[in-house]
Amino acid sequence: MNDEVRIRHISDDDWDGIAALESHAYTGLGLSEGRVALESRARVSPATCRALEVGPRLVGYALALPYPMYRYPDLERPEETAYPSTNLHLHDLVIAENFRRKGLGRRLLRHLTASARAHGYEQISLVAVGGSATYWSARGFTAHQEVVPPDGYGPDVIYMSRAVPSGVSAHGTSSQEEQA
Repeated sequence: MNDEVRIRHISDDDWDGIAALESHAYTGLGLSEGRVALESRARVSPATCRALEVGPRLVGYALALPYPMYRYPDLERPEETAYPSTNLHLHDLVIAENFRRKGLGRRLLRHLTASARAHGYEQISLVAVGGSATYWSARGFTAHQEVVPPDGYGPDVIYMSRAVPSGVSAHGTSSQEEQA
């Protein structure tokens, strides 16, 4: 991959591409929310949502918003307000299929973690869907089996979280992230 990788704030021009990436990633799982819901999640916390480009092409995104620990967005409705919370909920992290297994997801997660730290969040949570718990576990997330998301999140779903590490290496990663 010789093109420049850039992580930046989401712009209005990104939404068609984000909606297409989300649809491709989640429609087969019955979890596609659609553009209105996605935009609403970014609107309540634009400082913690990012677009990922390789060269001039949008190839990924992350939507994260403050949510109380052990809670998560309702997939049936858009967000209306940001919750006051020290927990940042990673609602979506999607990489285009032909750009996976190149370290871009890890890179986007590192960026999100640094942003969470800068904004004073103490932990990051997520709902692992479609059998992705192993991926998230390898990145330091711990399962909370006692938290059971509703059926709308699909089968094989696990609520997970991890602390936002405080120490940062010269490469902008924590020792916890370097081990993942």
